[in-house]
Amino acid sequence: MTQTTTRPQFLPLPCDTNYAGHSPLQTSCTGTEMWTPIIRCPAPFAVEFFEKAVEQLVDHPEYNSTLILRSETLNDVRKDAAMLPQDLAYCDLEGYRPVRAIRRRLLPRRPGRDASLEQTCVFYAAAVTAGTEDVASLLVLTPLLKVGEALPYYHPAVRRLAVRYVQNIQESSGEESETTLAHGMLLIEAVLLPSGPTPPHPPDPNSRLYRTCLALLDTVHRYGWGALTHYRKRVHHDMLVPREAYQDLYLVLRERYKHLVSQWKEATDPAKHVFEDVGIATFLMLFWKATYGSRDTSIEPDVDRGDPADASTMPWKNWPRPPGGFLDLGCGNGLLVHILVSEGYAGRGIDVRARQSWSHYPEATRKALHVYSLDPTCYLQQCSSLTEPEGSTAYPESSDDTRNDVGTDFFKPGVFLIGNHADELTPWVPVLATLCDAAGYLSIPCCAWGFDERFTRSSTSTHEEENTDDESAFIETLNLGAEGTRKSQYSVYRIWLARLSRWMGWKVECEVLRIPSTRNWGILIGRERLCVEGDGELYKERAREIVGEIVRRGVFKTRKPEGKARDH
Repeated sequence: MTQTTTRPQFLPLPCDTNYAGHSPLQTSCTGTEMWTPIIRCPAPFAVEFFEKAVEQLVDHPEYNSTLILRSETLNDVRKDAAMLPQDLAYCDLEGYRPVRAIRRRLLPRRPGRDASLEQTCVFYAAAVTAGTEDVASLLVLTPLLKVGEALPYYHPAVRRLAVRYVQNIQESSGEESETTLAHGMLLIEAVLLPSGPTPPHPPDPNSRLYRTCLALLDTVHRYGWGALTHYRKRVHHDMLVPREAYQDLYLVLRERYKHLVSQWKEATDPAKHVFEDVGIATFLMLFWKATYGSRDTSIEPDVDRGDPADASTMPWKNWPRPPGGFLDLGCGNGLLVHILVSEGYAGRGIDVRARQSWSHYPEATRKALHVYSLDPTCYLQQCSSLTEPEGSTAYPESSDDTRNDVGTDFFKPGVFLIGNHADELTPWVPVLATLCDAAGYLSIPCCAWGFDERFTRSSTSTHEEENTDDESAFIETLNLGAEGTRKSQYSVYRIWLARLSRWMGWKVECEVLRIPSTRNWGILIGRERLCVEGDGELYKERAREIVGEIVRRGVFKTRKPEGKARDH
């Protein structure tokens, strides 16, 4: 019989006092506690999948509450009941025995508003179910409060909360008279606070406690079905930077730059752009720390580390960084440059026109932002870098003049290139990185562009022969998510960019960034180059061939600086 992959309908029902399908939990750890059933639903999976579902619930409480950042496991014991530490505050429950106990700390997403909370998560197995002696069918969550402490807002107002799986229950299908034989039933029960409803009367279905339990029950129902049908996540986050380190630094930087939301000078959505760039800066700082920390390089880091005293409150001031600084191609409003420069990272941003925000940044950021018309085809004229001699201030007089003029060596060896929704410049990022001996690059593609025209499936060369077996394996590594096929234009574009990066001699690594954008997939390069004889000259020759091909087509035109370019 073929197993359907469509999740059965979630059919929750409140547990009223007239429901006699089961007995509430009975506890003997204290004579004053009484369990109150709150909500139930049919379980379309067996008890072994319930255990996997609640394990996911314990590991990732943030999936069920936007107010929780994550949990940290302090202790995890898998032993007989007699071996469990007494400070875990578990209860003796009739018909159940504890088989695992976790002590965790819940961390709030807004530490300035909510406090962290320690909590015990005890798994129980039914004592009388044959064949499932070691399979958990009950999870009891108990907050640990000191005298005088109150529960934080993100935690339900209960002393204990239980999620239970009861086997072989015939459950009514909503308002229909028919019944369906489910594998079992999911049930949420609680030991209510003195200020709550009087046991055994359940809370009002309109109350916050009931809504919280409803969401929790839906989550367990979904996780259990996912375990049964071998659900695979569409995308994987935190492949290159640990989640915990990212979240901790992000919260710090978010506090430092959230004021820019109310001071936004552009016509775009302030919250989206501010917190998106805070997220990208957080990721880059941690990636650079991990990538360049142990790398031996002869290039002297181009950075002023500032006051050594800052290291105590801002440790990233002394973190490793790209030896040639960073260069943000098509930097737009300049916010990412502003954040990185303000945190002590040397680098610059270039764009064909200044934005209104630029003049409102501090002097250090203003000096790092340049109106600059980038012409990648200058490499055909044997330019070793996209620069004019020192002191040059001339601007091109015609569109066929391939000079780029600012008098600043942007593309120095060891620079880290950033292409954040760089549009027309996106495909040029790996080519330029190869030609200028960059330390690496991050490309977050948005609009699909080829080198000199809009990207199409047929008009853009792939620059290498395809091996079907190897190509399928390569695509699997790209973390493309639900679009990990050739069905969508955006998916095909990302595959093409990844193959172009590989053709340029870079080991391709991809990350789905934790930023508020639907275009959050990035090609991240910088850990390794592909090894070839000749010190990379083969890849530079490939890059020059691409540039030559674009010049021969005659379609590419360098955009001229717009606005008051000479003022920046």
